[in-house]
Amino acid sequence: MNARDLPPLTALRAFEAAARHLSFKHAAAELSLTPTAISHQVRLLEECLGVQLFVRGTRRVDLTPAGQGLFPPLRDGLDAMARGVQAVRPRQGPRRLVLSTTMAFASRWLLHRLARFATSHPDIALHLHTCDEPVDLAGGEAHLAIRYGPGRYPGLGSTPLLPSRFAPVCSPALAVDTLADLSRTPLIGFEWLRRDAGTPDWPLWFERAGSVPMPRQLHFSDEVHAIQAAIAGQGVALINLALVVDELRTGLLCQPLGPTLEGHDFHLVWPDRHEADPDIVKVRSWLLEEAAGTSD
Repeated sequence: MNARDLPPLTALRAFEAAARHLSFKHAAAELSLTPTAISHQVRLLEECLGVQLFVRGTRRVDLTPAGQGLFPPLRDGLDAMARGVQAVRPRQGPRRLVLSTTMAFASRWLLHRLARFATSHPDIALHLHTCDEPVDLAGGEAHLAIRYGPGRYPGLGSTPLLPSRFAPVCSPALAVDTLADLSRTPLIGFEWLRRDAGTPDWPLWFERAGSVPMPRQLHFSDEVHAIQAAIAGQGVALINLALVVDELRTGLLCQPLGPTLEGHDFHLVWPDRHEADPDIVKVRSWLLEEAAGTSD
């Protein structure tokens, strides 16, 4: 087999999709085929190459060493082909890109900035996907995402977007200035999807403040409702300051007392294969510029 004597492209595409999803079923849905057709194309490729590419299980498939060796260059090659075709094809309209992020970050930081992106980048239609569970970027559920976490994402490029600092915030009308004031004011909490020893919650805040923890009286399932309750004057919430920067600036909320707790950064992440995609680079650059303006 010389350099251009390749197996059928349909078989290569079926293998790449199945290897990316580790599922014939999901590969079939992506390529508008049946799982049986995907299995047939993969077997055809295995016969052509003379090696087994998958270990087939009941609920999923796994790559053999041969499959692990074939998948990265094939994935990158198909991505390069797609970029080349896209570059020469006349656009009929804006390119659709999907940005995934948490519901709190979307509603509290991102939504009111999207109009600026649409104005400055009319060639890109940026669609927002909100979910507190991380989406499968490698599988193509979104083109890039904003995640709260430690910043270690195997197979993904990433860059810090916004730092996170948590502090008590409340309506100025509550006149909270000291720990004594805090003891007579309802504390607002919310559920954390994942916790670790450094999760910036009320117990850790009281530990750092050198005070005995006080029971929370209002508890919400998500951060957005906790913020709204604080704005409405229902109590004091321990909130990521990056999500209430506008309310602090306008005086709807105040930060009455410390300490401030450090949380994980918000990171902008994308599949490695999209590192040089010009439109995704534009979205990344815009988000970083907006974040830089937030911290000014």
